[in-house]
Parts: sequence; C-alpha cells; structure tokens
Amino acid sequence: MIWWVLIPLLWFLTFRYRRRRMYELASRVPGVSELPLIGAAHKFMGNTEDIMSTLKELSYFAIENGGLMKAWLGPILYFLSVDPADLEVVMRTCMEKDDLHRFTRPVIGFGAIFAPVSIWRPRRKILQPAFKPKIVESFVPVFAEQSMKLARKLGEAGGRKIKLRPYISSYTLDSTGETTLGVKIDSQDDSVSPFLVELGRVTRVLAERIFRLWLHPEWLFRCSPQYRQQRTSCEVLHGFTDHVIMKKREELKAEQKSPNANRTIDLSDYDSKSFLELLIHFSGSEGGYSDEELREEILTLIIGSTDSTASTIGYALDLLAKYPHVQDKVHAELDEVFGDSDRLLQKEDLMRLKYLDCVIKETLRLFPPAPFLIRKVEEEVTLPSGNVLPAGSGIAASVWGTQRNPKYWGPDAAAFDPDRFLPERAALRHPCAFMAFSTGPRNCIGYQYALMSIKSALSSVLRFHCVRGRVEGGNKPHIRVKIDVMMKAVNGHELTLEKRMNRGAQQQDL
Repeated sequence: MIWWVLIPLLWFLTFRYRRRRMYELASRVPGVSELPLIGAAHKFMGNTEDIMSTLKELSYFAIENGGLMKAWLGPILYFLSVDPADLEVVMRTCMEKDDLHRFTRPVIGFGAIFAPVSIWRPRRKILQPAFKPKIVESFVPVFAEQSMKLARKLGEAGGRKIKLRPYISSYTLDSTGETTLGVKIDSQDDSVSPFLVELGRVTRVLAERIFRLWLHPEWLFRCSPQYRQQRTSCEVLHGFTDHVIMKKREELKAEQKSPNANRTIDLSDYDSKSFLELLIHFSGSEGGYSDEELREEILTLIIGSTDSTASTIGYALDLLAKYPHVQDKVHAELDEVFGDSDRLLQKEDLMRLKYLDCVIKETLRLFPPAPFLIRKVEEEVTLPSGNVLPAGSGIAASVWGTQRNPKYWGPDAAAFDPDRFLPERAALRHPCAFMAFSTGPRNCIGYQYALMSIKSALSSVLRFHCVRGRVEGGNKPHIRVKIDVMMKAVNGHELTLEKRMNRGAQQQDL
C-alpha cells in the first residue's frame, strides 16, 4: 500500500529537481498571489471581459514592479513583460510561438502567423514579395470603393444610435476578400453573410479554449459544444476558401493553355492580381503551395486582417466621439484634402492625411487589437534589465502595458493625445515602446496593408459624417473591452453618426 504513496512522491520530487533552475529564476521575479497546484489560473475565470481585466491588472502590476512579473498556470510558468528594451531581445531571440497557439490549427492550420519556425521561415519568404508597397498600393481602389459603401450604409442609419462593429466588420471582410481572394463577398449587402457569421463564432470558440483550462485536453474539448461549433464554422470557412482556390487554379490553367499566355507573372500588372494569385505564382505555381497550404495562408490573412482592422476603425471612431476637438481637426484636414467633392479616395490622398495618421497610431497605442503576444523560451535568456528567463517557460509581451508604460510615454501615458506621434515627439521614445504590429523578425507582414484599409475607411466615413457619443470628461478614455482572440469593445462601438452639413454648398448626398 505504501507504494501508492511513494511512487507519486518520487515522481513529484524528480519533477521538481529537474526544474530546479526554473524555480530558482522564477523566485527572483515578483508575482501575484497564487493557489496551490493551479497557481494563478483562478484569476482567469469569468467571461472574456473579466479575463481582459485580469490581463490589464497583471500588466499594471508589471509596470509597478520594474517591468516584469511572473505567474504560474498549474505547472506552466509564464512571465509578462512591459519593458521595450527587454521585449526587443525577447521578440528577436524567442521566435517560437507558445503552445497555446496550437488551438488555432483546426481553423488556420500552419498559417504563417502562428506556425512553428521551421514552417514560418520558408513561408515568410514567399509572403514577403506579395506585400511590397507597390502591390499593396494597388489595392487602394478596392479600399476606396468599399469604404465609400461603408459610409453610405452608416448614413442609412438616419442618425440613430447603432452598433458600428457589424458595419465595420462587413467592410473589412469585403475589402479583404476582394484583395486576398479576388472575389466580391458583398457582406455589406448581406447582414447575415455566412462567412462573417461563422468567422465571429469560431474566434469566440478559440478565445474560450485558450482561457478555459478544462478545454485544453483534446478529449475534453471534443465532448464540448464549443468543439461542435468550431467544426461547423470550419466547414463553412474552409469550404468557401477551397472553392475559390479551385476556381483560381482552373483559371490559371486555362490561361497557361492559351497560345498567347505569358509563362511568368507580370508584376507590372499589379491591379489584376489578388494575394491568392500572387502566392500561387511566388510559391512555384503547380509545383508550389498545395491547396491546403494556400487555404492556411489565405484564411490567416483574412481572419487576421478582418478582425484587427475592424477593431482599430471602431476604437478610432469611439475615441473621436469622446473627444470632439480632435474630431474637428480630422474634419479640417479632410476638407483640406477633399474639399466638398464626393470623389473616391486615391493613394496620393493617404499621404496627405498626416493628422489622421497620428489619430490612428494613438488609437493603436491605447487599444491594440492584439494586446498580448506569447512566445516560448526554449533556451535561457538574459534580458537587458538583468532578469533571466528560464528555458521551458513562456513570455507574454504585454503590448497593452508596454504602450501605457509611463517610463516611456510619460505620466499621461493613459491619455488620448494624437500629437504624441508628431515627428518631433515620436523620436524621443524607445523604438519598441510602440509595437501594435509586433516587432522583430515575426512582426506583422501586412501592417502597411492594414493602415491603408483603416485610413481609407475612417477618411470616407468622416468626410460625410460626425460621430457622436458620450463625451469624455477627462483625457483618459474609458472603453470596456474583452479579449476575443483580438481585443474588442464590449458594446460593439455603440455610437450615432450625423450627416455633416458644413462641407460646402455643393455637397451632394452619398
């Protein structure tokens, strides 16, 4: 009978002994109060708003304790950092994504964002030329057309208070679908677009699984209603994407059989190439990416771009409603660029909207769509701060906390101030103090694409509308947020849009 006690005890002691270096290094870093066996896991109970509140509290705890804190989730050790100097080293040396990202694989497979380094490296080389500035700029007409449709749809609300998130998500899906797949999804004309509905459902499932420890074991997850929802959503998302890929393959084969076919892609003809077609060619055409690999990369682009871009547009409109004086400056700049015309936006206009650019970056600073980036520590890492991360642990880069760290952003770090991004002020901070698009070799490859889409949408909406909401009494904006893979507003950005009446005597209705 004693063996039933001795065997588990010996296993536990051996387990502890092998990890003695981890325990030693962890003891040097401050941490929050924990419970036996489960550590700080109990702090992640509740809904996704509660979980985000906990993550914010941990970020502020790290700010108050030198920039780094630790927390045990059961036997797994995680560190959370808000120090740009430390994170510059982490994001450059800890390249492997954390094991939590395995939960995204049934949806996007080994798409480059979350793929292991061995898969990410070759795929990044193929993706890189597809995001050259000249190619990305060729998508501006799509952004312009779809953003003008967004402005019309919002105008049809007739000055009522509405949740902007569904409208914005439809815009981002339509613009992303057209530029990525080369097809018109037309979700702005279909409030129950199956692709958009299932996209929202599956991201909620992913968020629940990441933060619900009991959903981590595969066998338990397969017994849950979340698994059934994930399977249904994946059937829709995969089925649609696979169909588009098949049709594109057939089109390209037909072109190759044409006697006048050009055997190589003509990159001077940018405006006829979607990301899908570019990836087929850059990967080696028929000998390159398989249909499954294409689906993984395309779905990763669609999901990442649709959610993150929509969130930023929504937060920006929310902030402009809270601070009318900032909105007035945006309107003045838009009037200077567009006058009272109703013409579509052009790529040259984007360069002239400098203050709007500051507003977007300040929005991304305060409300980054991806507020936490998690990496594996495979080998011991000594940080500039002097702290040492032990092998076998995980490190969370708190983008939320880093971008609100008073050490780098001043005592008013939580205040909304677009002037922070004026050239003369931007040069004063650490380059990694702003990392809304990540940093290091695995940074967001599509950040220029995202910024163009965001700026196009905001300029089109604000040219014709004033956004109204609760005016903030102080300079620290309060927006309730939740973590739903991306960070989203709890109320879906519930605001009112009023038609601008002072654009000029020749103003025409949209």
